[in-house]
Formats: sequence, C-alpha cells, structure tokens
Amino acid sequence: MTLTAIGLCIICQILIVIGQIMLKRGMAPARKSFAPLDFTLGIMLLTVWFFLWLGLMGKWDLSKLYPFEGLNPAFMALGAWLILKEKLPATAWIGVGLVCVGIAVVSAS
Repeated sequence: MTLTAIGLCIICQILIVIGQIMLKRGMAPARKSFAPLDFTLGIMLLTVWFFLWLGLMGKWDLSKLYPFEGLNPAFMALGAWLILKEKLPATAWIGVGLVCVGIAVVSAS
C-alpha cells in the first residue's frame, strides 16, 4: 500500500466516525427536536465515506484495508467523548484498547 492509500484509509475512518456523530446529534432526544443541518451533514459525510471506501476496495486487497477498521472504535469513543460529551469509564477505554490490539494481532497474522 502506498502512503496515499494509508492516508485515504484513515480519512475514511474519520469520515465514518464524524458522520455517525453528526447523525446522533441530529437525532438526539436531548434537543427535543430534529436538527436537519446535523442530520444532513452526517448523511453527506457517510456518503463520501461510502464511495471513497468502495474506491479503495476496488484498488487494494481487502485484507490490507480491513485492519484500518480497527481505528473505528478508538475514533468513535474519542469523538463521543470530545464532541458529544459522553462519559466513558476507564473500563470502556480499556475495552477500546483491547479491541484495537486484537484487530492488530489478527491483521498481522
């Protein structure tokens, strides 16, 4: 894989995480109303992610791309903590770390 492909894989993970966070913000019951701007932005980011990921899958082996999915739980936990102000206990952070390590081990074998 080239450095460009690795960068695009990381961008894909960031797009899916931010897209999901925007959907959550758009649909959050705490707002007591639907937030169309957040929802629309979430759909747009997930659409860009989808087509970028399809392009990467068309060019690279899935076995090389899939380990980047291991970044998703870590990015999601970090994004939920930073953007949505969700409280994550230490056990959740340990779990995220174990998931990432597990995926790294599987992808290296």
